Parts: sequence; structure tokens; C-alpha cells
Amino acid sequence: MNVPANLKYTKDHEWVLINGDEATIGITEFAQSELGDIVFVEIETIGETMEKEAVFGSIEAVKTVSDLFMPLTGEIFLFNESLENNPELVNTDPYGEGWMIKVKYSNINELDALLDKIAYEALLN
Repeated sequence: MNVPANLKYTKDHEWVLINGDEATIGITEFAQSELGDIVFVEIETIGETMEKEAVFGSIEAVKTVSDLFMPLTGEIFLFNESLENNPELVNTDPYGEGWMIKVKYSNINELDALLDKIAYEALLN
């Protein structure tokens, strides 16, 4: 299972890439493999400020629909529009072209609650 060391993770299997006061968010390779073939990603919260652990959207696979949870409090300012026509990017490149949203996060202390590579791998085992 690919778990990049430069990312942070949640127990809900989202990943977070921090760049200054912005965070790029997606789901992990583990999550996409558990869901199976992704057929739709729904994010209707662009422009909204959401609390940590709030549901910011949903992801639909062939057999199930799962909620997506905010790993950090902040304003969602960008959705990966490539996912509208190519939701399978979440399956083929979850840490790259399959990213979901970008957030301007507002509470730097929440970063401390995210898991690093070692802690996330321990969660998987």
C-alpha cells in the first residue's frame, strides 16, 4: 500500500498536503481500494467554511456511497473539476490527479491531530 511520507492522514482515510496556509485533500489509496471503482464525486461546498470532521461531500462507487470528512477547519476554495468527467482518477492516481479539494485552513493547531506516515500505516495494520 502506497503511503507517501510527505502527506498527513486522518483515521477516516483522507490525506492532506500542506502548502503554507492551504491544504490539498483527497482520499488514500487504501480508501479507494476499499470503495472499488469510483463513478462520481460530489462536492457542493465550494466557498463554504466548514468545521473539522464536517461532511464536505460524498464519493460514489459502483456498490456504495461514502461521506467525505474535513480533516481541518477552513474554507473550501477549489474543487478538482477533472473529477466531474473522470472520477476514476481517484482510483488511478489518488495522491496526484485524483485530489478532491483545496482548503484555506484556519486553525494551525489542528495539524497536530493528523497522522504521519508511520501512524497511518499502523492504523492500517
